[in-house]
Amino acid sequence: MSPTPLRPFARSRIWAPTATEAAAFDRAVIEGQGVPQAALMESAGRSAAEILDRLYPQGEALALIGAGNNGGDALVMLRTLQAWGRPVRAVLVADRDHKDLLRGWPIPFEEDDGLGPDSGPVDAALRAASVIVDGIFGTGIRGAPRDRQARAIRAINRCERPVLALDTPSGVNGDTGQIAGEVVDADVTVAFGWPKLGTLLQPGRARVGRLIAVEIGFPPVPNKGFGAAAATPAWASETWPRRAPDAHKNSVGALLLVAGQPGMAGAAVMAARAALRSGVGLLRVVSSSENRSIIQESIPEAIFVPAEDVDAVREAAAASQAMGVGPGLGTGAEAGELLTAVLEVSKGLPTVLDADALNLAASGEGPGVAEWAADRPVLVTPHLGEMKRLSGLGREAIEQDRIGAARELAGTTGAVVLLKGLPSIVTPPEGTCLVDTVGSSDLASGGMGDVLTGVAASLLAQGVPPDEAGALALYGTGRAAARANLGASLTPSDVIEQLPWVGTEEGPGESDLDCPFVIFDQDPAR
Repeated sequence: MSPTPLRPFARSRIWAPTATEAAAFDRAVIEGQGVPQAALMESAGRSAAEILDRLYPQGEALALIGAGNNGGDALVMLRTLQAWGRPVRAVLVADRDHKDLLRGWPIPFEEDDGLGPDSGPVDAALRAASVIVDGIFGTGIRGAPRDRQARAIRAINRCERPVLALDTPSGVNGDTGQIAGEVVDADVTVAFGWPKLGTLLQPGRARVGRLIAVEIGFPPVPNKGFGAAAATPAWASETWPRRAPDAHKNSVGALLLVAGQPGMAGAAVMAARAALRSGVGLLRVVSSSENRSIIQESIPEAIFVPAEDVDAVREAAAASQAMGVGPGLGTGAEAGELLTAVLEVSKGLPTVLDADALNLAASGEGPGVAEWAADRPVLVTPHLGEMKRLSGLGREAIEQDRIGAARELAGTTGAVVLLKGLPSIVTPPEGTCLVDTVGSSDLASGGMGDVLTGVAASLLAQGVPPDEAGALALYGTGRAAARANLGASLTPSDVIEQLPWVGTEEGPGESDLDCPFVIFDQDPAR
């Protein structure tokens, strides 16, 4: 069985602006750099036509045309397809018709008066088509669609034809991914310039289908860029640490892993194995003495350090370049005392905090995240429950604005926040948020967090900064899961077995479109 292709295709890290950021950049380009809006619309429509013709080469293409620029993009797309010999049709579902963009091409143009019931003229036109183009709303929508457009969206969703959306599916907030009313369920979304952040975030992500971003002639983004970027295979290949020919064990990272209360050696073993498979040169495991035999038998490559021996822990910390703390530690008083001691003897050591280290920080039974981050770079890896306890925010507040919640926690603690989910995101106190692009529900099983901690801590020990270490760890575990190709039966051990291949992969990934202007190609969320 051949491994799953690397997705998403991209030449490097790809920006993921909010709809608001993209619109501001668009205005700046048009007003300040002399790029005509008509040229951008022409490029967008022609690129979208190429994608549609590749994916759906037969039959009539019908576009629903809204009042905004999205409707104009759709008409350019139809005009291009008609010039190539494809039958096309347009249905207007707004008051502005954009007919000046037809350039003399005789595109059949029907107008929905907006007064008919859901079974009105839109349905008949949709049933006659082979593929539907959603050009109703672009990235500017913030609330629920009005009645006329809502009826058209419902008609699209019940027509049982493939749907290609332009930039964002109508009804998805391009800033946040939130949905306020009716929304198009797209099979493919073609984004212009870059994927919009809202299409990478749930719940909008589930409505996007396959997400393809195309280059349409924008000038380079200034160095400061946008607030978020997608972590792509090409970026991962460029960023993954490579060993020098004269490398030795101490030059490629020494890691201290603090994990495993009595009876929880498994968490320590999985994190340790993941760290070794991610390329760390030397590994020391601090754990309860009761776990010694299990850890030494399961990971003979690691040096065991008894958690009860503070002097031994101090010596191990002094000989390490980074530390991972938390898997299977428990939340009792002894675990809190251990972490207090570890904090004291490991000053300045870059650290990944996960699992019970976060629970102890939130409860006050152990050092707080800000205490850890006061003298060292720190990466924290909370899931939703841990995020609630650390931030004090409720579930709904976090899920409504996951990036905002992560930024707030990062700002108040000084730590880089890796908030798990689909997608997982990595947010530093300042700078660019990195959005994972390869994770899936296959990773939803106990122990995966221990593996993620091991990979992230290993990369930290190899000199990778915390935000990049977190994003690379997400990429590495997600890519390993895809290579295992086991679906819901995937286990953490399966991921660990595939990790050695991840760091050796090179190149931008694969897209079956073979179009040079495609800069991003991500399969539907699963």
